[in-house]
Amino acid sequence: MKSKMNTWTAIFNIFNCVMLFISWFVVIAQAVSSDGGSSSSATFFYVVTWIGVLLNALAFYYAKQLNISVVGAVLGIIGSLLSGLMLALAFPSIVLLIIAIVFEFLQKPAKGAK
Repeated sequence: MKSKMNTWTAIFNIFNCVMLFISWFVVIAQAVSSDGGSSSSATFFYVVTWIGVLLNALAFYYAKQLNISVVGAVLGIIGSLLSGLMLALAFPSIVLLIIAIVFEFLQKPAKGAK
């Protein structure tokens, strides 16, 4: 059985990867700018990342309920938490989220599931 939550979480993780990639340029440009570097744009990226943590946690819950492998959800939680704690860890977050996306789209049955 397929979970729509896993599919939508994977789609959001794609969006999150794009936002994390863009965040490097936005945060660096803001730090170099003459306005003192307000943190409003960094706050936006943090909010997107923490939404990813919540969605991946929900995907984990639904995957457990439907006996789907939870590897994608766990990697998504870890990847989102890394960038949620510090935007400097955006590159490892992107790598983990890409792997999570693959597993969340596959939705293989969990080991031992009937």
